[in-house]
Amino acid sequence: MSFKPESESRPKKQPVSVVLVGIGGMGLYYLKTLLEEFPPGAVELRAAVDPFPEKSELYSELKRLGIPVFDSLEKFYESGSTSELVVVSSPIHFHVRQSCEALRSGSNVLCEKPLGATIQEAEELIQTRDESGLWVMIGYQWSYSSAIQALKRDILAGLFGKPIRLKTICLWPRDEAYYLRSDWAGKIKHKGDWVLDSPANNAMAHFLHNLFYVLGERVDRSAQPSQVTAELYKAYPIENFDSIACRVFTREGAELLFYASHSTHKEIGPLFSFEFEKATITYGEVSKDIIARDPQGKEKLYGSPDAEHPFQKLFEAVASVREPKPILCGPEAASSQTLCINGIQESMPEIITFAEPMIEKNDKERRRWVKGLAEALYDCYQNETLPSEEGFSWARAAKSIDLRNYRFFPHGTKIKINEDRKS
Repeated sequence: MSFKPESESRPKKQPVSVVLVGIGGMGLYYLKTLLEEFPPGAVELRAAVDPFPEKSELYSELKRLGIPVFDSLEKFYESGSTSELVVVSSPIHFHVRQSCEALRSGSNVLCEKPLGATIQEAEELIQTRDESGLWVMIGYQWSYSSAIQALKRDILAGLFGKPIRLKTICLWPRDEAYYLRSDWAGKIKHKGDWVLDSPANNAMAHFLHNLFYVLGERVDRSAQPSQVTAELYKAYPIENFDSIACRVFTREGAELLFYASHSTHKEIGPLFSFEFEKATITYGEVSKDIIARDPQGKEKLYGSPDAEHPFQKLFEAVASVREPKPILCGPEAASSQTLCINGIQESMPEIITFAEPMIEKNDKERRRWVKGLAEALYDCYQNETLPSEEGFSWARAAKSIDLRNYRFFPHGTKIKINEDRKS
C-alpha cells in the first residue's frame, strides 16, 4: 500500500472568481492587489467593469492578460458569465445599485466605503442581500484591523464601563485636482442620483464610521445615531461642503464629535480620543498605537489600526467565499454612517462659504486653504465644541436633526439643488 503526501491527497482549491467594478481611483489599487499580491491560483479575475477603462493605468495590462472588460455589470452577466465575488469600487451613487445587481445574479459582494448615499439605499441593500442568501461586506478597512477588533471586544465586555464621549479629527488638505478628478466629486446630486460626496462621506468616512462601529452591541453592528447637529463650510467652489464639525448623540446617550476638512493649510490626524467611565482611549496624538489608560495610569496597548495590509478587507472577502465566517462589517454596521450623513446634510442644507479674505491660494500647487481653520477645528476638538459655540465670526449654528425614526432622505428640510449648476 502506498500513500500520497498529504499535500497531494488534499483536493486542490479552485481559484475564487472575481469581478472588479471600477478600475480607476480606489479601484486601481484593488486591481493592483488582485493582480500582484494574491498567491498564484488563489483568484481568477474574470472581468473588469468600467465605462472608461482606457483611463486606468492598468488597462493595457488587462488587455495583455486577456481579461475582458465590460462597460457595465449588466453586460457582464448578459454575456453568460458568473462570478463568486464582485468587488464594487465605483462612484458612491452606484454602490448600492451595482451591489444589488451582483446579489441578484448570484455573486457575493465586497463594496467599497461608504455603503451609499442614502438610508433608503442601505435598507434596499440589506433586503436584497437577505433575499439572495449571499453576503455583503463594506470596505471600512479599520473595521477589519486586529487593533479595532480587539478594542471592540473589550468595549463589548464592559472593560471600560459606559461610553461618555468619543471624538475624532482628520484634516487632510486637497487641491483643485481632487475636485476635478470626476464629474461627481464634491456634488450633492449627480444626474438625478444622490451622491453626498464630502470629507465625511468619502476620504474621512472611515473615521466617522469608526465612532459608531466601536460602540456596536455586536461585532457586526454599530451604535445608531439618534440626533445630529452639523456645521458645514466650504472654501472650494463645489456644491457640497469641504469642512465639517458635528455633534452626534447615539440612542444610548453617548456623545460623538467629528471634525474634518479638505481646506486647511496644515494636515492633522486622524486622531481620536474615546472617554469611558473607567478609561480614556487615544490614538494618533502621541502614538500611532491605540492606548487605553485608566485613572490610575495603567495602560493597555492595542497596536495600530493601520498595521494590516490596507486591503485586508479584500483578502478576507476572497477567503470568505471558500470558508464562510461572520461578516465583521456588513450593511447593518455601515448604515449608521449613512444615516448620520443624511442628518448632516439636513442639519445645514445651505452650505456656508468662507469669506474670500479668509481664503489663501497657491496657484502653483492649485490649492486653497482657510487661514486659521486647522487651528480653529483643533481647538474645537480639544474643547469638545462646535465652531459656532466658540464664537468664531465665520461660524453659523446649525439645527439639530432627529434621526430616531428617519427612514428616507431627504426627510425634513428640502435640499435645494440646481441640476444645471457647474461646479
